[in-house]
Amino acid sequence: MLVAVWVLILIAGIVHVVVFVCEAFLIDRPIVYSGLFRLPAYDPAIRLWAFGVGFYNLFIGLGAIASVVLWASGQDVAGRTLAIYLMSLMLLAALALVVADRMGLGRERGKGLGGSVGQGLVPLLALVGIALA
Repeated sequence: MLVAVWVLILIAGIVHVVVFVCEAFLIDRPIVYSGLFRLPAYDPAIRLWAFGVGFYNLFIGLGAIASVVLWASGQDVAGRTLAIYLMSLMLLAALALVVADRMGLGRERGKGLGGSVGQGLVPLLALVGIALA
């Protein structure tokens, strides 16, 4: 069970690192802004925002990976605590995306729920797994 929890945490971390690359360096590519983020068109005004948010995602993702490394190397309290904190942060960020979607911020209502699920499902499963482990 514990290994499954670690895998979920690692997946969540890797997703955030991949999103960092997309936001910080590839946001102007149609496959990223239109395909991944479902933006109707690229607007150069979002470049600064995306670059900064990308680095937040990098730090969160690396922290999640570090939590597994700590936990697996015998630093149970530190690793578990960091994992709970970061999985909770990811889940709360997903809930913020749900609120933004319901408010129709940035796109038509209901069009951003995929991002919310992508942001929050794996961290939710990891938190449930941590609680049961």
